[in-house]
Amino acid sequence: MVLNSNNKKPFNKDRRPSGNRRPHDSGPAKPGFAARAAATKILAAVIDRRTPLDGMLDAEGGNPAYRALGESDRALVRAILNSALRHLPRIEAAIASLLDSPLPEGARALHHVLVVGAAQMLYLDVPDHSAVDIAVEQANQDPRNRRFAKLVNAILRRIGREKQEILTRVADVPAMPAWFLARLEAAYGAEAASRISDTQLEPAAIDITVKSDTEGWAKRLNGVVLPTGGVRLAAFEGSIPSLDGFSEGEWWVQDAAASIPAKLFGSLSGLNVVDLCAAPGGKTAQLILAGGKVTALDQSANRLKRLSANLARLGLGAETVVADMAKFQPDDLFDAALLDAPCSSTGTTRRHPDVLWTKGPEDIAKLAALQERLLRHALTLVKPGGLVVFSNCSLDPEEGEDLVARVLADTGTAERVPIKPEDWPGLEAAISPLGAFRTTPDMLPLAGGFASGLDGFFAVVLRRTR
Repeated sequence: MVLNSNNKKPFNKDRRPSGNRRPHDSGPAKPGFAARAAATKILAAVIDRRTPLDGMLDAEGGNPAYRALGESDRALVRAILNSALRHLPRIEAAIASLLDSPLPEGARALHHVLVVGAAQMLYLDVPDHSAVDIAVEQANQDPRNRRFAKLVNAILRRIGREKQEILTRVADVPAMPAWFLARLEAAYGAEAASRISDTQLEPAAIDITVKSDTEGWAKRLNGVVLPTGGVRLAAFEGSIPSLDGFSEGEWWVQDAAASIPAKLFGSLSGLNVVDLCAAPGGKTAQLILAGGKVTALDQSANRLKRLSANLARLGLGAETVVADMAKFQPDDLFDAALLDAPCSSTGTTRRHPDVLWTKGPEDIAKLAALQERLLRHALTLVKPGGLVVFSNCSLDPEEGEDLVARVLADTGTAERVPIKPEDWPGLEAAISPLGAFRTTPDMLPLAGGFASGLDGFFAVVLRRTR
């Protein structure tokens, strides 16, 4: 394994490269070292052990190296990880292009140090010298990587010198793992799959659902009204709770696509409604505002506590039930049920770029089987004539169109209630020929400086017939 020396520029011989630091050199940790070391550890857990990112970045129960950092360093860790995971195939291609031969087998720790360094240099506003210096320090302090410190130095310095050429060279590398891109191409075609892949490179916008006066809150918060009836905020400084109306419970954060399923019922005035898998409660709040008498069900008592706290801030209330939805048997059947089912979450990669690296085809198959069981049970929880809205944030038809088709084909007790495109101006393209909602992240283009796109979602309305 050697550095590919094509077009290699000479180093300044008057300055000793940091890769020559002796292994026994020691001293106080360099500023920023702990943050990069934490990012490297967490990246390894995501990629090699398929550990979800959210749990590791939890302020109380997360990765110890992350929890030990101050807030500014935590922000840097999050930025590094988000950039590294969004651009991972391109970063790996960039590194590979600078080597004559691949990194040795078992050199995963070295691989992650290089990815973290390259992510900062190619996609973040981090000084190149800082990224290089700390990456070399990481190599020197790790017995597994110490002998590669000069290589780390050389690769990252070349990335710094040839940044624009490298970015151009890897621009056509798909940003998604090959297994998932192939599934997207099979479902949507190569052109749409490429658009979806490129869209997930950009962070998601902040969307909110308001209790009333959408236009007024859009103006007050410098936002724009969306076709879903929510508001998209422009970029702003500060925290979400600091914005007008948050503490007063006038609105809550909810992606535009996530707000669609609850709206598919229309008015729920006077009806008994169950929100299955309800936490954290955004859809529950929507059902309450639509007039329903809502029962919020979740199998996690802690998640229901969070839901109750969220509803309390909004000045709303619902009956809460801790139960396994698959075994739930109410005393009386409901008029309507919302099942926003657990899924692979592949439609949320703009917010959760780790998803495609912690999930695989086997996870999609397993989750699709679970969703099908839950949907079949949900249809037994409503009265004849009652509605069930089934939804999830997966882009994969195995978790949406395919399983719904099977349920409708063999239950004999349900029918599809087609969603009409004319009822959703601005989102007509998201309504399938069979009348289901299918949003993809490349939809909802916006102008005026507002971020485009929304989460990938599937939603369908079914009616129990007998």
